[in-house]
Amino acid sequence: MSKEPVAVIGIGQTKHVAARRDVSIAGLVREAAQRALDDAELTWADIDAVVIGKAPDFFEGVMMPELYLADALGAVGKPMLRVHTAGSVGGSTALVAANLVAARVHGTVLTLAFEKQSESNAMWGLSLPIPFQQPLLAGAGGFFAPHVRAYMRRSGAPESIGALVAYKDRRNALKNPYAHLHEHDITLEKVTASPMLWDPIRYSETCPSSDGACAMILTDRAGAARAPRPPAWMLGGAMRSEPTLFAGKDFVSPQAGQDCAADVYRQAGITDPRREIDGAEIYVPFSWYEPMWLENLGFAGEGEGWKLTEAGVTELDGDLPVNMSGGVLSTNPIGASGMIRFAEAALQVRGQAGEHQVDGARRVLGHAYGGGSQFFSMWLVGAQPPGS
Repeated sequence: MSKEPVAVIGIGQTKHVAARRDVSIAGLVREAAQRALDDAELTWADIDAVVIGKAPDFFEGVMMPELYLADALGAVGKPMLRVHTAGSVGGSTALVAANLVAARVHGTVLTLAFEKQSESNAMWGLSLPIPFQQPLLAGAGGFFAPHVRAYMRRSGAPESIGALVAYKDRRNALKNPYAHLHEHDITLEKVTASPMLWDPIRYSETCPSSDGACAMILTDRAGAARAPRPPAWMLGGAMRSEPTLFAGKDFVSPQAGQDCAADVYRQAGITDPRREIDGAEIYVPFSWYEPMWLENLGFAGEGEGWKLTEAGVTELDGDLPVNMSGGVLSTNPIGASGMIRFAEAALQVRGQAGEHQVDGARRVLGHAYGGGSQFFSMWLVGAQPPGS
């Protein structure tokens, strides 16, 4: 039996900020879910199941928060599933929900991811204590900076590339009302003058800590036919993982990332992603990961990704816009960051991305990664259903 086509008919986000002290976690997730329902013109009664995801529980110190969020998400008496794959969880949560629809287990599913970083300290939460870790790094940036330096050595990329990415994404964020960072006075000079945190990653080349949630309503062909607005159709989706450390691991271009992208392209019938995909929302928490992931995802050859950035190809008006919403560099509620990438891709092909809309976007990639470049989840969405 063939899979049921999966459509995105509702999308909702909170305004992402440093601290949402006006709401609890339950209030935060309900806000995003209600906006997704409103977009789809559905009620809580129309939802068959809920799939929720977030990053590690120690970030807020609330263990298994999904157990007390069922009421806020209309899930009492309905199936509710929790997903966790580190920073990629927002993407993998959406894929689990999509697979429930594709397998005809449920007709309409609410999927949601969130983080309330203001109730934690993720940087120190990600700094493992002696004796389990050498005292050489603090936070995720300390872990990833050596891989960035390895990329620079390998590719011969000039030091200016990271600042170009950050400058682009922060300008894009100004066009996105939901983005956390709105730096109206941003200049390339300000980015390059910002303090060095983890060489070569500067303060303005790193993601913020955000509170926020993102939700989507996924449904089958029948649900899409009843939707008030054109849906985004899932053309392909995949998850892959690999250990954080193993002999021969390539931190610059992980095999799991390459395999995940190849599977998505195969499902969608994509043979030349650079030419056949109109934009990409890529998980870039530190600016240098844009050129690195452009290569990993097949948009550029090995050592060539930085040249796309330098040439302006990834700008909002470029040939392959990347992180039109401002990306993770501008908004980072960790558990939701991957789902925001997926949702923003869907907004693009629905023509609902507002000021950061790419003209004529027909196929857009959403991408997330997590752990030590360990977990990968991606989907490709289109304006037309698969096979059309």
